[in-house]
Amino acid sequence: MVPLDHSVTDGPLGCGDLNALVGELTGTGVDAVVLHKGSLRHVDHGWFGDMSLIVHLSASTRHAPDPNAKYLVADVEEALRLGADAVSVHVNIGSDAEARQITDLAAVSEDCDRWNVPLLAMVYARGAKISDSRAPHLVAHAATLAADLGADIVKTDYPGTPDQMAEVVQACPIPVIVAGGPRQEENGAILANVSDALRGGAAGVAVGRNVFQASRPGRMAATVASLVHDPRCPARGEVLDDRLNLIT
Repeated sequence: MVPLDHSVTDGPLGCGDLNALVGELTGTGVDAVVLHKGSLRHVDHGWFGDMSLIVHLSASTRHAPDPNAKYLVADVEEALRLGADAVSVHVNIGSDAEARQITDLAAVSEDCDRWNVPLLAMVYARGAKISDSRAPHLVAHAATLAADLGADIVKTDYPGTPDQMAEVVQACPIPVIVAGGPRQEENGAILANVSDALRGGAAGVAVGRNVFQASRPGRMAATVASLVHDPRCPARGEVLDDRLNLIT
């Protein structure tokens, strides 16, 4: 999955033409992209012939008094009118606005059940009292909260090791996908982290910045997708040896 919803939070993606970027991702093995409703108006819907569209319903900007306080800016019915295959909602446990975000997730979950729409919950531990957002017990809490409130898939942080990832996956009854995190300069480090998450039982990854800010986004996306869809789940050494040449 390639999230492309960052522009509401951080400003322009810095990747040039959004429509061209989405087009470059088609046919690479990417299963879905995440977009806000307005951005979708500037993207050719023909790109979604072999790639799913997830419309993101949550927003906030990094300039807000509490950037972790997400709020709804679209609803399920609107997303369906736009051609969405699924919707996503962002929740930050530990935020001062946690109560509203959890309430919003529950309400969207009910609407998804009514309309038979898959729900991706992006849940993280982020707030003034959170000292380590990747602590395994917090990642597990984030994942299980999504399942408890009716999400079909949860996207959350990678806790740090394959064994810790396995503990999170074991505790959560729905598929867990791992966020790609901040931009990394070394392609090998990106692919090794993806491999480790998959070996820990993650169902997939959601890589945004490390795809759309790459020098060749399509090639990076194809390489990450090849790992996710490889039934052998290659180990770290195999990633560095066999996959880096695909990017360059």
